[in-house]
Amino acid sequence: MIRVTVWSEFRQARDNEIVKAVYPNDINAAIQEFLDQNEDMEVRLAYLDDPESGLSEETLEKTDVLIWWAHVAHNEVPDEIAERVRQHVLRGMGIIFLHSAHMCKPFLKLIGTSGTLKYREGDTERERLWVVNPAHPIAQGVGEQIYLEHEEMYGEPFDIPQPDELVFVGWFSSGYVFRSGCCWTRGRGRVFYFQPGHEEYPIYRNPEIQKIITNAVHWASPAEQCEKLKCYWVESLE
Repeated sequence: MIRVTVWSEFRQARDNEIVKAVYPNDINAAIQEFLDQNEDMEVRLAYLDDPESGLSEETLEKTDVLIWWAHVAHNEVPDEIAERVRQHVLRGMGIIFLHSAHMCKPFLKLIGTSGTLKYREGDTERERLWVVNPAHPIAQGVGEQIYLEHEEMYGEPFDIPQPDELVFVGWFSSGYVFRSGCCWTRGRGRVFYFQPGHEEYPIYRNPEIQKIITNAVHWASPAEQCEKLKCYWVESLE
């Protein structure tokens, strides 16, 4: 089983009526809902207001892949918790950062840059999410492009280190482009940043977006990596 923890600050779905109407039980619960359909995944939820921000040593020791969605409470995550997450990634835990998590403390600690980007507050645009690396495991079963009728505009420059692998590029109706699906390896752990997911739109109800996140969990899982390594050694011995 791949043990997945889906973390959220749980601020906007609690306090914002527009967001609450889209995700009444918060975004991480919506993600858990579709991940639970995978027989090889065991999914739990964690919240900022839980003891130790929901990310105790015990929780992280039992997590193969951590999914992180956050927007307005980045600074409320204690520095020691962010460092704890980083250390677990370096030891092999996979991590997936969604949408506005590009400014959360664990992401910045892992990539080493500011994570800043160009965006337009509250400005809705159409987005075409292009698959630029169709052979990548995260893109398996996904078409050439995904069309999103409403999404918040993110644009370049995006202050991140050069991705080890770029899987998706977003194009917005205003003409802006964005590196929307980026992969890195940090220590023994895999890191994936995925841009779609503005809280006021049902992005995580989209079956193709769900497919990408599900694929990303498999890709980031240390168990999956060990299985592939084991197969490699068996083939080599044969």
